[in-house]
Amino acid sequence: MINYWRILFKALATGALALIFTLIITSIFVPMMGGQLAGAGLIMTIVCPLVTAIPMSALHYLNTERLRIARNKALEIQEELEKANALLIKHSREDSLTGVLNRSTFFDKLITASNSQQTGGLLFIDLDHFKTINDTYGHATGDAALRRIGALLNRLSLRNGFAGRLGGEEFGVFINSADVSFIYQYAENIRREISILRIVASDNKTVSITASIGVTLCEAGFNLDQSLLEADEKMYIAKRQGRNLIIA
Repeated sequence: MINYWRILFKALATGALALIFTLIITSIFVPMMGGQLAGAGLIMTIVCPLVTAIPMSALHYLNTERLRIARNKALEIQEELEKANALLIKHSREDSLTGVLNRSTFFDKLITASNSQQTGGLLFIDLDHFKTINDTYGHATGDAALRRIGALLNRLSLRNGFAGRLGGEEFGVFINSADVSFIYQYAENIRREISILRIVASDNKTVSITASIGVTLCEAGFNLDQSLLEADEKMYIAKRQGRNLIIA
């Protein structure tokens, strides 16, 4: 908002300074030229700086203030656009419900890992009897469970890899490590953390969740399709062998 009183004060101050300097200059040079600073000449010496400096400086300060406000507004708009763009990029990469990477971004990162000769463990995670949870306690409870799983996977894979939702109740995790025992222990931590999760349904009943996990080791330059197939097959073996298991 423009402060017109501040602009007026600055314009009057500028006019006063212009008057002072004009008087000083004329009082020095007029006598040197044989003239006398009096009468109409003195009046013009006083009036001219005031009637020119005050309006011109007021216009200048007003335009300067308008430019400052416009610049700040432009910076605010730019900041908002940058935030909106960052949020758009984030939403285009993440699954909206769980917060982990969406399917396409997860696969893109796997391709990047393969092309950059990374070695790691690929985990396929499928929540056990998830359809029963939806059918028994409602989709709101199922969604709450998926959000909790997403937050858990993001937390556990933050430093050593990345997680994504492949669809429905299926998730994938890539662990950037060549240590087979570390990868298995990582998978076991995920399985255990999921098994101790408790979701409160709308009827206040407590719902527990377990997961079956298939793990495959991805060598440097791994074939993405083959690795995905191996992890998927091992996950289904875990299902057939009783669920809440890891097959590696």
